[in-house]
Amino acid sequence: MTELEKLHDELYAPSNALVQDLSVLDGDIMILGAGGKMGPSLAVKAKSALMKAGKNSRVMAVSRFSDKSIIARLEKQGIDIIKTELLEEKQLQGLPEVKNIIFMAGTKFGTTGNEPYTWAMNSYLSGRVAEKFRDSRIVVFSTGNVYPYMPADSGGSTEETRPDPVGEYGQSCLGRERIFQYFSGKNHTPTLLFRLNYAIDFRYGVLLEIGRMVKSGEKIDLRTGFVNVIWQGDADEYALRSLKLCSSPSAIFNITGPKTESVRKIAGEFGKRFGKAPDFINTEQPTALLSNASRVGKLLGHPRVNLQMMIDALSKWLSEGGETIDKPTHFQERKGKF
Repeated sequence: MTELEKLHDELYAPSNALVQDLSVLDGDIMILGAGGKMGPSLAVKAKSALMKAGKNSRVMAVSRFSDKSIIARLEKQGIDIIKTELLEEKQLQGLPEVKNIIFMAGTKFGTTGNEPYTWAMNSYLSGRVAEKFRDSRIVVFSTGNVYPYMPADSGGSTEETRPDPVGEYGQSCLGRERIFQYFSGKNHTPTLLFRLNYAIDFRYGVLLEIGRMVKSGEKIDLRTGFVNVIWQGDADEYALRSLKLCSSPSAIFNITGPKTESVRKIAGEFGKRFGKAPDFINTEQPTALLSNASRVGKLLGHPRVNLQMMIDALSKWLSEGGETIDKPTHFQERKGKF
């Protein structure tokens, strides 16, 4: 095992709290939309935690799996693969009934110019899934994009902040939430809306993008000068542990790191590690898309991986040529056009 592989495994290992929670969770776990950026790591963490808990519950990964390499990786970990086009009603209805559902399916990038598909994936599909799994508990992945922009010194939107999304992506995600809220009430389905921003991994994410720009000497636009970040492994943990918090009416949780982070300061930290001064353009606007995650922190604890740990890990990853994927977050976008 290489040093990078050891680093990856260390930062994705399931916590004792997760193992304990899954040890008393009844039923199998099905992840809908498991072929995306975050789904594979969530599935692997779920299976690993269940095994450590001494349970033989199944973890089912459902997706089109356009990237076939993901299938082999998940099967190697003992995860059941179910290739499904969720927008095809017969295929959706053919899925087995499962007690625990994590709904991750959706679309963000390329939504501008492809709005009908965006609404079909992010809103219409929600109603079909909610009806299909009315007897399950469901954690629904959503986004901080449902909120308005907030002052940088505000601490971010809380779960009580009224949604006011900018652009059709955020609007369609709010549509997803409203549909699940409706069916949670109608069918008494325990549901939790999981408003995430921004997940950080070795291969993609806001920090990787900033670090790569510093390393290459690329100019860093500061107009969106403040962000929230959370290690993807910690977000995986929150998603799985949130199964016990599902309720009807639907619960809502912001999922991100405990602080508002400065892009300028993040770039400066990467600069120290790479021995390069960041090259900035423009100045920070007074508002940004920010969330306050104190509610989930009080219930489930704060993330284990802090900002400095993430920057250290990603600096090593970039310096040693770790694998990355070309899926930019567009965190700088201020008009909701993804």
